[in-house]
Amino acid sequence: MTTIELPPPVESKTLPLRDIVSHMIEQYIITMEDHRIENLHTLVIKEVELGLFKKVLHLCHGNQSLAAKWLGLARGTLRKKLSEYQLD
Repeated sequence: MTTIELPPPVESKTLPLRDIVSHMIEQYIITMEDHRIENLHTLVIKEVELGLFKKVLHLCHGNQSLAAKWLGLARGTLRKKLSEYQLD
């Protein structure tokens, strides 16, 4: 079995979000070892959106109108996305 060497953790206070996401994607790919990786773009977008929506809704105490404003989305668009992720 191959030994997996993960990159060191990142200090989130010093890096832009894109660098943190890039680091996490690298860790994911490394841990997949010989497993087939497909549709990585779709996977990353869905995982990031799901986490984003959950966190923003939590911080907005479930207020979808405020969450939509924070996210820069129309309230209807947010509701559609929440339904897709079964967060409604």
